[in-house]
Amino acid sequence: QVQLVESGGGLVQAGGSLRLSCAASGRAFSSPAMGWFRQAPGKEREFVAAISWSGDRRYVADSVKGRFTISRDFAKNAVYLQMNSLKPEDAAVYYCAGGIYGGNSYDYVHWGQGTQVTVSS
Repeated sequence: QVQLVESGGGLVQAGGSLRLSCAASGRAFSSPAMGWFRQAPGKEREFVAAISWSGDRRYVADSVKGRFTISRDFAKNAVYLQMNSLKPEDAAVYYCAGGIYGGNSYDYVHWGQGTQVTVSS
């Protein structure tokens, strides 16, 4: 069974940090790439970051560049999103996804249930 489970969301003040985790099982973690997306109320789902299966390729959206970092741990079958210098506009439900290396939702076929990130100003 393919499963992605996110954790680590919560409430943080602007300027603070959070680390999101995504525990993967089954085919999801063997996907060619893992990604993070986010969706704020009333907005479309937005790409945040992606990492290749080997970890040698990774990139983040311009809106979070220099503040967010994506990484993966094969021993733990996990993918992480380290978020620093959070801004109120970063508030959203964050989703972990498995698929091919890309920045579009249609590049990914496996999705988690999401974790809420709230940033207070």
